[in-house]
Amino acid sequence: MADNGKLKLGLYWAASCGGCEIAIVELREKILDLDAAADILFWPCAMDFKYKDVEAMPDEHMDVCLFNGAIRTSENEEIAHLLREKSKVLVAFGSCAHEGCIPGLANLFDRKSIFEHAYLEVPTVDNPEGILPQTSFQVPEGEITIPKFYNTVKTLGQVEDVDYYVPGCPPQAPQIWAVIEAILSGNLPPKGSVVGASPNKTVCDECKHDRVEKRIKKFYRPHEIIPDHDACLFDQGIICSGPATRAGCGALCTQVDMPCRGCYGPAPGVVDQGAALLSAVASVVDADTEEEAARIVGEVVDPVGTFYRFGLPASLLHRRKLGG
Repeated sequence: MADNGKLKLGLYWAASCGGCEIAIVELREKILDLDAAADILFWPCAMDFKYKDVEAMPDEHMDVCLFNGAIRTSENEEIAHLLREKSKVLVAFGSCAHEGCIPGLANLFDRKSIFEHAYLEVPTVDNPEGILPQTSFQVPEGEITIPKFYNTVKTLGQVEDVDYYVPGCPPQAPQIWAVIEAILSGNLPPKGSVVGASPNKTVCDECKHDRVEKRIKKFYRPHEIIPDHDACLFDQGIICSGPATRAGCGALCTQVDMPCRGCYGPAPGVVDQGAALLSAVASVVDADTEEEAARIVGEVVDPVGTFYRFGLPASLLHRRKLGG
């Protein structure tokens, strides 16, 4: 705590969309309560802080750091190490830091193929000399350097010791505030716990739709069907990640007849969320032959994006095998 009794707080944005930063602002009037309870020592998204400011801090100077975003570049990793050193408690805040999230789907490719596509192949690129990003380049004024772009996206926990995990893409405001209150009161669970979400329930337990476990002859994408508002989406052939996903969001997506996408991470006791969802899908396929089952499942568009949308880096698969 600071001399004024306030919590010393840091926030950082690595490889992510920025939604977790917006989620902090979504606390609305409670942002004033946060200001009353905490001194923000580092939040480069919102205020002018420099890395040298953090480097100058004594070790464990910040009480808590909310680190959102996956580890995509050498800069992300270096700052993860720095913030771990300067924080008593390091929190993987949001799905990107927790599981890798959407940036983690890049693990289907490598740096070379990503660069070639982005800078050489897409129709809107005008790059006749075929110039690709370099980590360093000499100009008359001196050397320009940029971070190294890694082949593999990693979670925060795969590069540093993490104390707690707050899931969600992004975490919901009530969940964030509950976590802040727990930190302020010192009423925290054992290290390594997922906080701000259910310890023993799935999204299906929070969902208001009625499930009767119908057998499925065809799976639909959400735009291909107008669902019955009262019936389980899974029963209607819409792949919903609810059976494999931790509760805590209030089943917000299913409230508006959209399937759960799985952003709160694996359900309690589940090792691999994608495998658990795939098992749930296989259990409802209505097929008389192996060929029919293969046809039904084969119609699922983008299997990796469906079953591992938010958790590929944290899964048992981790990434596509690199050549060589």
